Amino acid sequence: MYRILISGYYGFNNIGDESILMAVVSSLREKLDDIEITVLSQNPESTAAKYGVKSENRKSVTAVLRALKNCDLLISGGGSLLQDVTSRKSILYYLFIMRAAKFMGKKFFIYSQGIGPIVSKFNSRMTAQVLKKASGIVVRDMSSKELLVKIGVPESSVVVTADPVLRIKKTGLEAGARILEEEGFNNSDGAPVCGFAVKERNLDSGFMHEICAAADRLIKERNCRIVLIPFHFSEDMPAIEMMERYLAERGAADRVCAVKHKYLTEEMLSLIGNMDTLVGVRLHALIHAAIMDVPMIGISYDPKINSFLHSVGMKAMCSIYDFKSEFFMEEYDKTQRERENLKAMVRANVDVLIKKIDTNEEMIKAIIEQGK
Repeated sequence: MYRILISGYYGFNNIGDESILMAVVSSLREKLDDIEITVLSQNPESTAAKYGVKSENRKSVTAVLRALKNCDLLISGGGSLLQDVTSRKSILYYLFIMRAAKFMGKKFFIYSQGIGPIVSKFNSRMTAQVLKKASGIVVRDMSSKELLVKIGVPESSVVVTADPVLRIKKTGLEAGARILEEEGFNNSDGAPVCGFAVKERNLDSGFMHEICAAADRLIKERNCRIVLIPFHFSEDMPAIEMMERYLAERGAADRVCAVKHKYLTEEMLSLIGNMDTLVGVRLHALIHAAIMDVPMIGISYDPKINSFLHSVGMKAMCSIYDFKSEFFMEEYDKTQRERENLKAMVRANVDVLIKKIDTNEEMIKAIIEQGK
C-alpha cells in the first residue's frame, strides 16, 4: 500500500478547490494501483465523507506532522497555493508542509498548480529553495513556469499541463434544473439565461456598479433572466446579495435568481450547464462552463484567468479594473452570434489539455517505482 498525503485549500466550501480535490483523487485512483489517500482539510469529517479518503485537520500541527510521518509521498495539490496576494501567510504554510516532509525524509510533488503572484522577495527565495527539492513539479500554465524560472527554479524541472478540474466529465442537466427550481428560478417564457459568478470583496468598487448595470441591461435590452452563482460561498455571497438588491430596486426581482445554498461539484456543474451563457470572474466557474459546453465571457482579476482562457483559444473581455457595461453588451452580443463556433473551439482545446494532465500520474507512478 502506497500512502499519499494531499495538501491544499480544502474544506473551505470553495467549489473551485473542492472540484480540484475531486479531480485529483479520482485520477489517482483511476491510474495508480494499491494507494491510500489522506487529505489535509479545514473540515476533515466532511472531506472524508465526500471523497472516501482519510482526512486530518490542516490547522493542527500535531495532526499535520502525524500525517506526514505516515505518508510515502506528499502531493501539494492544485489551485493557487504558492502566492502571497490574497494572504501573506498561506504561502508560508504550504512551504512549511513541504519542508517538513523533506525533513522527515519524504518526497513531495507539485500537482498542476498555478504559481504566483509572489510579491515578497523573501517568499520568492523560500519558494525557489523548497521547490528545488521537489521530486516533480507540474504547473497548470506557462506563466507559472515562467515565474518559477524567474525566481531560480531550473527550467528543465518544471512541466506545464493544465488545471486538473478539466478532467471532470460533463454531467446531466437534471440536477441543475432541480436546484434552480428549488432556489426559486422560473423561466416560463423561455428567455435566455445568463449566469454570473462574481468575485469582488469591495462592494463599493466601480466594477460592482458596472457589473450590476450590465446585468440590468441584459434584462431590459436582451430579455434575459439572470442567475447569480457563488463559487466561494462565504466570500461571494455579499456581492451576490448586492446584485440581487440592485436588480430588485430597478423592478427586475422576478428576472433574477440568487443561488443561496451550498452544492457539490457535480451539482454545480449541472447548474452551470443550465445556463445559456456564463459570465465568470471566478476561474473555476469558467472551467465548469468549458466542461459543460456553455459559452462564456471571462473577466480577469488575476493572471490565471487570462492563462486559462488563452489555453482554450479565448481572451478575457477585460479586467475588473476597466470593465464597462456598454463594452460588455457588445461582448455579449458577439458571444451569441459566435456561440456554436466558440463551443467547438473550446471543446477541441479542452480535449488536448486533458491529455496533458495525465503527466501528473505518469510522474507520480515513476516516483512510486523508484521507491520500490
